[in-house]
Amino acid sequence: MGILKRALQAVTWWNGATLNTLLDTWRHGTRVGEDASGNVFYQSEGGKRRWVIFNGEAEATRVAPEWHGWLHHTWDEPPTVRPLPKKAWEKPHLPNLTGTPAAYAPAGSIRRESPAERSDYEAWTPE
Repeated sequence: MGILKRALQAVTWWNGATLNTLLDTWRHGTRVGEDASGNVFYQSEGGKRRWVIFNGEAEATRVAPEWHGWLHHTWDEPPTVRPLPKKAWEKPHLPNLTGTPAAYAPAGSIRRESPAERSDYEAWTPE
């Protein structure tokens, strides 16, 4: 990544880590691992503080469930040391789609391109 692009990302918090976060991570952080999305996870020397540096937009729903549990001290070992067992019924992690064109729109919603015709409804007309 170019130096200028990296510098611009360090100024805006929504596109990754700020300059102070990068400096603090460099001085006090120990890299623990990386998830499938490219997010990098760190902890302080004593393991008391844990944080993530997002690869791209800083959106909390982009953190996979196994890393979320580690970040919030639900378990001590990170998924790189002790991975969670995968169940047959589990689906891959998806980001939050609210506010995007791919967000869920129920039948009849005005956000759909062609709202579904309702056969169970008859409009009232006065006599």
